[in-house]
Amino acid sequence: MSSDLWLRGCERLAAELPEQQFNTWIRPLAPEIRAAAPGDTVQVVAVQVPNRFKLDWIRSQYAGRIEQALSEAAGHPVRLELTLAPRAEALPGTAERSPANSGPAQAASLLGTALDRAASGHGTGAGGSAGPSAPSGLPTARGHLAPAATTHRLNTSLTFDTLVAGRANQMARTAALHVAGAPGQMYNPLFIYGGVGLGKTHLVHAVGNALLKDNPQARVLYLHAEQFISDVVKNYQRKTFDELKAKYHSLDLLLIDDVQFFAGKDRTQEEFFNAFEALLTKRAHIIMTSDTYPKGLVDIDERLTSRFDAGLTVAIEPPELEMRVAILMRKAAAEHTEMPEDVAFFIAKNVRANVRELEGALRKVLAYSRFSHKDINIALARDALKDLLSIQNRQIGVENIQKTVADFYKIKVADMYSKKRPASIARPRQIAMYLAKDMTKKSLPEIGELFGGRDHTTVLHAVRKIGAERSTNPELNQQLHVLEQTLKG
Repeated sequence: MSSDLWLRGCERLAAELPEQQFNTWIRPLAPEIRAAAPGDTVQVVAVQVPNRFKLDWIRSQYAGRIEQALSEAAGHPVRLELTLAPRAEALPGTAERSPANSGPAQAASLLGTALDRAASGHGTGAGGSAGPSAPSGLPTARGHLAPAATTHRLNTSLTFDTLVAGRANQMARTAALHVAGAPGQMYNPLFIYGGVGLGKTHLVHAVGNALLKDNPQARVLYLHAEQFISDVVKNYQRKTFDELKAKYHSLDLLLIDDVQFFAGKDRTQEEFFNAFEALLTKRAHIIMTSDTYPKGLVDIDERLTSRFDAGLTVAIEPPELEMRVAILMRKAAAEHTEMPEDVAFFIAKNVRANVRELEGALRKVLAYSRFSHKDINIALARDALKDLLSIQNRQIGVENIQKTVADFYKIKVADMYSKKRPASIARPRQIAMYLAKDMTKKSLPEIGELFGGRDHTTVLHAVRKIGAERSTNPELNQQLHVLEQTLKG
């Protein structure tokens, strides 16, 4: 009857949770249900979890729901106890490699056909691959290959712990955490895009480091797209494509930065397509980054871009003000320096393009403080960043925005002030108004006056319209990123 309790509880969870979440995080769990101790009205359900990431994630995201579902199914209080499984049970390469089979044999089959009925109500598609029979994607390391830890090319300081989380990277970070905890099962491939200096590289290194921490034998490789191109050229010259396949096709996790560099390189694209297909077939995971979304890539074979878009595509945005402040405070603390909050806000308000520029500004302020032997305050920060502030104030004006947007959308600057209203002109004009409000200190009436004497309500409508669309339209969002970075130099 104790196994029935777990089954009934899971039926409730399968009805509440999206199929992918249930199949990935709940279905593989192997419970041990204990009878309540004499005099104790609380029954205990003990669950062993194969790695630290999954333990922390299930505890923070699902433990309360699991306890509630079990308590409702039992008719009395049930307490969930989560513990880390012994390392021997968590390592892949055993007779049963699926996460669903990492516990006792009877638990592995407990949620078989009985729960298929309950979970099937959530639709079909990508979530089906996360079921209990899905392999982990981490085969036993081959003895004749070099140890994975010496060849992964990861920066071990770039982890999830050192990544400042915020609204700008929330979706990408959550997806990356899922991949780190269940490689080869969900969001494969994971395609992360955004402008320079926003943290894409940090995120992919964090996934690799998390996976190696959990499984040191996993074959992980990080590289820039140019390195893959170089490998293809080298092996093409030597006619040693078997070596290229042996290197890339045997991986458990491939992390590759800036795939837009493959543009126009047909042989490289062919070899990457082969590696891509081989890795997906064996349920290895692929994470890629780019400066644009898959369909925005140029001179890349359509069969590649369609596969890039087949998993999950997520954007990293420029960090919002609060996130920029948090980044500055954390980076300053890492330098053993206390950053006053008002100074962090001053820097964050004036440096908005990306994290890289934010770090550069912080280094200037810290260096200025040390060299001048002065405390950090707003006056010192303004003095340290006077060149940067001068360039920004000189470059970003409404006229400059109008010209940049007109050039980008191939219309005349005069169209910004005209009364013409075709979509090919009205749309860029609204985008220019949005950028003028966001990037200058002009008021709505002042902006309207500079756009041919338009009423401030017209400007407000444009700002709200473009702002709302930006959060739902990846193509517009990417265009705005390009315009913002162009304007900021």
